[in-house]
Amino acid sequence: MAELSTLARPYAKAAFMFANEAGKLSEWSNALTTLARIAAHEKVIALITSPTLSGEDQANAIVELANGELLPEVENFTRLLGENKRLLLLEEIAAQFDHFKAEQERCVDVEVTSAYDLDDAATEELATALKRSLQRDVRVSTHTDKSLIGGVVVKAGDTVIDGSLKGRLTKLAEAMYS
Repeated sequence: MAELSTLARPYAKAAFMFANEAGKLSEWSNALTTLARIAAHEKVIALITSPTLSGEDQANAIVELANGELLPEVENFTRLLGENKRLLLLEEIAAQFDHFKAEQERCVDVEVTSAYDLDDAATEELATALKRSLQRDVRVSTHTDKSLIGGVVVKAGDTVIDGSLKGRLTKLAEAMYS
């Protein structure tokens, strides 16, 4: 949703700049991830969208649900979001914050889906090749999807490399019928 992304960007950027200056990027990232998980819960969404509760009450409830895991600055940030009726943006703010953090650290999360389980040596070899190709440090997470038949699908940010047999067969079928 472009609208949520646009609304969340200034909050994510301000939080990132503050956390970066304070040298607390990891702490803020963890706290925002916690808040995003809380805000994604069905009952919390109902609370956040309730017209009978003030933004302050909504924010206080979310801070309470975090059970003391938040820095005081993050609690204040949450209350600011509540005052501005922007608590529904917490998931997007956390995602954008982590994107800014990864850019700062010149690191990228890479998701590798393969038809079969990859052993440590294959994963390490793939990580080395991706690091060289992307010119960034990479954090690789692997998943297995037997429907790929063979090969791998690599997702790094907006980039998707489909080297799966299923993907090749789909492309072949499209070429034959177009």
